[in-house]
Amino acid sequence: MEPGNDTRISEFLLLGLSEEEELQPLIFGLFLSMYLITVFGNLLIILAISSDDHLHTPMYFFLSNLSFVDICFTSTTIPKMLRNIQNKSKGITYGGCITQMYFYILFAGLDDILLSVMAYDRYVAICHPLHYTIIMSPRLCGLLVLISWVLIALFSLLHSLMVLRLSFCPEMQIPHFFCELSQVVQLASSDIFLNNILMHFAAVLVGGGPFAGILYSYSKIVSCICKITSAQGKHKAFSTCVSHLSVVFLFYFTVLGVFLSSGTTYTSHSSTIASVMYTVVTPMLNPFIYSLRNRDIKEGLKRLYWMPSIKDQLC
Repeated sequence: MEPGNDTRISEFLLLGLSEEEELQPLIFGLFLSMYLITVFGNLLIILAISSDDHLHTPMYFFLSNLSFVDICFTSTTIPKMLRNIQNKSKGITYGGCITQMYFYILFAGLDDILLSVMAYDRYVAICHPLHYTIIMSPRLCGLLVLISWVLIALFSLLHSLMVLRLSFCPEMQIPHFFCELSQVVQLASSDIFLNNILMHFAAVLVGGGPFAGILYSYSKIVSCICKITSAQGKHKAFSTCVSHLSVVFLFYFTVLGVFLSSGTTYTSHSSTIASVMYTVVTPMLNPFIYSLRNRDIKEGLKRLYWMPSIKDQLC
């Protein structure tokens, strides 16, 4: 069969988390709650940082970008899933599936790279404190975020174009609650060799590259902290990394769970369950991690609440 999508396919069927009818209301309520918590929590982080001059630093600039990406990340998959449950439908159009796949790869990749950039920011802050404001200038911070968006957007576009060249049989079933790249590729009736090569290359480059950067940054941070003589100084330096480290561990452990579960039986829902942790639970917990373990964010949220305009709207 020649490459190219010249088949009769018009939509895919998303099988979701469960096909049992009696579980659908429970799944709908659970995911709606988690989605609202994710959006509201990350939005509060963005508002607190943007409204407080004390938080206009590189660290919180990157955090606000991470919160924005997390909102977009969950909005790529959950609303469609909720709509399908409400309408008792499993369909997603071919174009809708490709679009969802594009934005899913985009925001997942941005999450990964932003965590690496935040690790570099902590490295500069702890290992080069006297030159921190010079190195982490507003221009560099903006450039790092812009380059991240451009690179991942092109990378996501490449994956989407590679899927567009594939042929599919009509009404293919995806054993997932969204159009996950590897699941869609496996359904193709044409040759997927190039797609598999690209996915493995992407896992090493986009997945392993930022993770290697995080490991390098924290190896330098640990080395610098060990050179600090006072216990109080060590505690103060390490405390600035606790929130970021917690998010990194949560992110990569859930990604590892998705990777390991993808090696199991194709019809198994283990990969789907692991993806819930990665796509829903992690973005939902990030605001709690930063607000509970970061004194600056807690103070910023308090000041946000006591702002006259905000307080009038809440009361």
